[in-house]
Amino acid sequence: MASVDLNSDLGEGYGAYACGDDAAILGIVTSANVACGLHAGDPEIMARTFALAKDRGVAVGAHPGFPDLWGFGRRRMPFSPPEIERLVAYQVGAAQALAAYAGHRITYVKAHGALANLAAEDSAVADAIAKAVRAVDRDLALLAIALTAQVEAGEACGLEVHQEIFADRGYTEAGLLIPRNQPGALITEADAAAERVLRMVEGGAILTASGKTLPTPIRSICVHGDSAHAVATARAVRARLEGAGVTLAPFRP
Repeated sequence: MASVDLNSDLGEGYGAYACGDDAAILGIVTSANVACGLHAGDPEIMARTFALAKDRGVAVGAHPGFPDLWGFGRRRMPFSPPEIERLVAYQVGAAQALAAYAGHRITYVKAHGALANLAAEDSAVADAIAKAVRAVDRDLALLAIALTAQVEAGEACGLEVHQEIFADRGYTEAGLLIPRNQPGALITEADAAAERVLRMVEGGAILTASGKTLPTPIRSICVHGDSAHAVATARAVRARLEGAGVTLAPFRP
């Protein structure tokens, strides 16, 4: 079986406020999506996270979101596609600078939260993100939510696109993430999440809430780093995949 990547959203504290156990997660995952300062993160946290990821041999990417510290980037905001393009470019540039400062380098971009979910459905927003990545550095890959407008937008821009699934989130029948305020949105039991991930990887398909399968390439698996069960879930997912003979490796070293 081909290798898969295990990623997590990290560096999501702000100033004196910590969020998640990044040090523990970085001992498990193969890629880290680092917040760029608008939905979370700041220069100190970014530099520290990039340096620790380098020490652990973990690949890193920029994780741009809406400028929404109060809402952790999980609220949709009324920016136009051109404004989103510039917001993403701004954050990718910040990530490149702080990664270089720490002696590491970002190799991909993954949109965060409400911005990512909006781009999954809205081709204009997906195009804006892809165009921003291409404009800043066309050698960066795009980590996209599987089976969404993000994939088509990235490919249309000539970017290297990799599709991801989520270990700790439920899916609608259309293959989108169930909104966080609805039943079935969050999968909090580590072993259940791990078993579900293995089924998706082995089957090459997303599993919806009803059990329907939606075939898709799966190159990476995300465990959200801000949840209380993040470390346990990441550890369980890795153990379950490796126990089944699946190799874990970054999709973009």
